[in-house]
Amino acid sequence: MVEKALRGSRAYWSWLLFLLAVMAVGLAFYLWQALTGAEASGLSRDVPWGFFIANYTFMVGVAASAVMVVLPYYLHNQKDFGKITALGEFLAVAAVTTTLLFIMADLGQPGRAFNILIYATPNSPFFWNTIILPGYLLINLVTAWFTLDAERHGVLVPGWVRLLILISIPWAVSIHTMTSFVYSGLPARPLWNSAILTPRFLASAFASGPALLIILTMAVRKFTGYDVGSKAIQKLALIVTYATIINLFLVLAEVFAVVYSNIGPDMESLQYLYFGLGGKSELAPFMWLSTLLSVAAIALLVNPATRRNERTLLVACAAVFFSMWIDKGLCLVVGGFIPSPLGGVTEYVPTVSELVIASAIYAAAAFMLTLLYKIAVGVKEEVAA
Repeated sequence: MVEKALRGSRAYWSWLLFLLAVMAVGLAFYLWQALTGAEASGLSRDVPWGFFIANYTFMVGVAASAVMVVLPYYLHNQKDFGKITALGEFLAVAAVTTTLLFIMADLGQPGRAFNILIYATPNSPFFWNTIILPGYLLINLVTAWFTLDAERHGVLVPGWVRLLILISIPWAVSIHTMTSFVYSGLPARPLWNSAILTPRFLASAFASGPALLIILTMAVRKFTGYDVGSKAIQKLALIVTYATIINLFLVLAEVFAVVYSNIGPDMESLQYLYFGLGGKSELAPFMWLSTLLSVAAIALLVNPATRRNERTLLVACAAVFFSMWIDKGLCLVVGGFIPSPLGGVTEYVPTVSELVIASAIYAAAAFMLTLLYKIAVGVKEEVAA
């Protein structure tokens, strides 16, 4: 099936060359960062996690969201998801690759990654997260590949592949649950130290991932003509709707508990995020933008007329995706360090180097996803013919 990725139009090859160029520039900045160290970033003693870990956190959720197409299709026999399942699994593969690359970028030097295995710390959620993420990548790649191969040859999917598919369902939930434990288990960070953080992570994942998948399926249809069907898209849209509402509800519940109980450290973190603290309010505009995007998206999604209209659905999905990225990625991660346990307010702004390296990582994910989607669409068209 690999040969299908080696054939394409001029626009296809131009797109791949553009992504390679972005990756090359990002690699140059990464090598420079490896030589100069943390000076190339906007990180500090008070804010040791920044743009890379924020994107890592968010993309783990996008990867976990593949379960939203796998579960209905394989456990509940929802045939409408048949044309979209492989696309969802390949999205998970690209998303997990992105998370691993962001971890490598945050470490600064590739050799440090071996310390995770050499000096293993099983009591750390971060250790388990770096173990189960590659496993989830492999499971999705293998199951999608062999399912497509079986479909191409008109045979049943092997039993061991079906077993892997069933294993992938709880595995998907576990990768983002473990990611939330990285944060919620830190008592010195009141913004994160909450039992409600895990369901928030899962709800936002099941909103942002399917929202991105809807956008991608529309792009695939536009550029290749392959249509997954309106029924699958609308069912995914309902999942996005409910997950977005649940996520907003959980956020409001957390705000109520903090404000009504007047919990000091938590109040300071929320005050910084929404109104600023100590004359510093770098993240406040982003937090309000995230909230407004979430509310606007819900307004478009709960209305059947705007949800069924593909143009407004596209706007709503984009609003959900960027709202969740701002909230769970940038604001939650950075905001957890402000103020510090000693009351200091040290803000963080990503540097040009961090932005370029992050762009290169997303370009690498887009490159991989383009090749995988080219193979998937090619097989589907071959079977249909």
